Amino acid sequence: MTERELDAAGVTDPALREAYRHCRRLNARHGRTYFLATRLLPVERRPAVHALYGFARWADDIVDALGMGADSVRRDAELAALERELEQGLRDGESAEPVVRALADTARRYRIDHAHFADFMAAMRSDLVVTDYADYAALRRYMHGSAAVIGLQMLPVLGTVTDRETAAPHAAALGVAFQLTNFLRDVGEDLDRGRVYLPADLLAAHGVDRERLRWSRDTGRRDPRITSALRAFERLTRGVYRQAVPGLAMLEPVSRPCIRTAFVLYGGILDAVAEDGYAVLHRRSVVPRRRRAVVAADGLARVAAARLRARPAAARGPGGVPLTGAGPVGSRMVEEVA
Repeated sequence: MTERELDAAGVTDPALREAYRHCRRLNARHGRTYFLATRLLPVERRPAVHALYGFARWADDIVDALGMGADSVRRDAELAALERELEQGLRDGESAEPVVRALADTARRYRIDHAHFADFMAAMRSDLVVTDYADYAALRRYMHGSAAVIGLQMLPVLGTVTDRETAAPHAAALGVAFQLTNFLRDVGEDLDRGRVYLPADLLAAHGVDRERLRWSRDTGRRDPRITSALRAFERLTRGVYRQAVPGLAMLEPVSRPCIRTAFVLYGGILDAVAEDGYAVLHRRSVVPRRRRAVVAADGLARVAAARLRARPAAARGPGGVPLTGAGPVGSRMVEEVA
């Protein structure tokens, strides 16, 4: 499937093809939900998404994976080296680092604003020194670079039926909604890394602070005040999802099934957290495999419908059935999550 994606995208240089393959492997290994949704995109657009995600994953790994055993000086040096490589890659279109090479090619092909990458790197550097946020306004400033710009980077790849400026706020909101969902799901893991992304004033309104979260994590005991705070954070997150909804219809029809599937699957994480009694300090809540399969099947049906509408009649078989489409690949996709 990788070769078909690269052929369709017009990527012919062997080194660049391998760079995109590397990004795809990062996406498949680290981002199951997003990787699943990406497979609903037109085949020629998938490598670009893999490049964008692969770069974000690599930078995040420097902050998190090294964070457990490396001092801030080393992590800062790693990020600084990545930033230099990024600036050169975006400027020259070349890089010895596969992820940067694929990203630079994607940025050129889709004319993605380089400022989005600079804002992202600034947020990653912030993670080296900032371990909590006083209020939601402070958290939103951080998430502009860590999440909103991801939605803005994706927008040129997805395409829109309206002008990009109209769709941009909704794309940014969706990136923020996805990250807020991850923050809620990963409260315990982030706490172990020394970070609390839940705003301090929201926690305080429910009688909770970092020490109370640490106590619950360490002892495995529950506290209704913590549950109340987590429920409030869930409500806040769902509000951001509502801000993102109008943007779905602004995307090109062939891209909508991908983003709608991601929207439903990430929203399902919130449902799983609630159904699990907001036990995120003690275990990770996951969307049941059957539910993932149902959402994937719905996405495939929407892909087929969108392609049928977009394809000229000459490309259809008897009864208007497309001669090509998801086919057995779609069946395998559902089987992978069933």
